Amino acid sequence: MTYQETRDAICDVCHKMWQQGWVAANDGNVSVRLDDNLIMVTPTGVSKSFITPQMLVIADMDGNIIESAEGRKYSSEFKMHLKCYTDRQDVNAVVHAHPPVATGYAVAGIPLDDYSMIETVIAIGSVPVTPFGTPSTDEVPKAIEPYLPYHDVMLLANHGALTVGADLITAYYRMETLELFAKISLNARLLGGAKELDKSVIERLISMRSSYKVTGRHPGYRKYSGTEGKEC
Repeated sequence: MTYQETRDAICDVCHKMWQQGWVAANDGNVSVRLDDNLIMVTPTGVSKSFITPQMLVIADMDGNIIESAEGRKYSSEFKMHLKCYTDRQDVNAVVHAHPPVATGYAVAGIPLDDYSMIETVIAIGSVPVTPFGTPSTDEVPKAIEPYLPYHDVMLLANHGALTVGADLITAYYRMETLELFAKISLNARLLGGAKELDKSVIERLISMRSSYKVTGRHPGYRKYSGTEGKEC
């Protein structure tokens, strides 16, 4: 996409996030990798409902602002975005939001790591809760670092959710899938608990990712095997 098309796409995603109720006030941030050294990112202090293309900031991988038509500063969470791009060359977009139900799990410290819904197994795998990190500090990049090699979707303890993707729409879709799964998981808990899929079914679903052209990394934890931390 051209820079203008990228600006328009970021604004579209921001507006959708606000319409979905995933952000309030100045919450959330979105970025796209333009090339090996440039990132387009949402500015700090602006509601995602009001954001316009000219508000977006272009910065390099060292955090230097290269272009800011309105003299705005980038999101205070830019360090978290840079960590995703530095550690994952396959990542070209990052979305951070506070979807209410998924964030409820993050606040409760409960990972969404069961394999009970077939679409979720294929699309995002298990979703861990990363350790707490003070927003806008180096604590957040350090907290997500151990999980980045294995997960495209993470819950940030007492904070919100983070998704990454090969492109912006993929990262946005993963946030949608996360919040829907969180809602379904909560309903299942109210009804007595989710029934996890059989191990053979889980492995078959995981093997189907390539045929569905699901990109990224979704190993998850083989909770069903009784071995915490074992990759699928």
